[in-house]
Amino acid sequence: MDVKDAISTRRSVRLYKTDMPSRELINELGDAARLAPTAVNKQPFRLICVTSPDLLTKLQGAYKRDWIKTAPCILIVVADHDKSWHRGLDGKDHADIDAAIATDHITLRATELGLGTCWVCNFDSEKVHADFNLAENEEAVVLLPVGYEADEAKEKVRREISEIVTFL
Repeated sequence: MDVKDAISTRRSVRLYKTDMPSRELINELGDAARLAPTAVNKQPFRLICVTSPDLLTKLQGAYKRDWIKTAPCILIVVADHDKSWHRGLDGKDHADIDAAIATDHITLRATELGLGTCWVCNFDSEKVHADFNLAENEEAVVLLPVGYEADEAKEKVRREISEIVTFL
């Protein structure tokens, strides 16, 4: 699969089989994140791979949608605001941007490996912070369920390219 195919076929998966992805596959996803570009190559993020049933239940409590309970594995993408680059002119912190780029690399690599994912950003970040003992300078930016897709792929609805690209 080439990059264009991964981009074209990647979708948000909201129903997973019970099969657990191997540690080797999860490490492949971590490697995709590690290779992602970041501001000044600071790499201000880490991944917490949650597979324990007790911890998954705790994590699912931060996002109250039933479908997430089908995911055998959830990655917590954690940004470190002390390690991130801050733009000199206005102090803009790039931790969230870097974590998002890493997450996108993970989703594309997961697609290539036959795994499904779904970005989850609407969760109780304070609960995740407390439940997973994150440091004061750390922030859970994305919950990323990972697993083998159990539902049928639906066609993506996307805007036309003319609505996205402007030539000046």
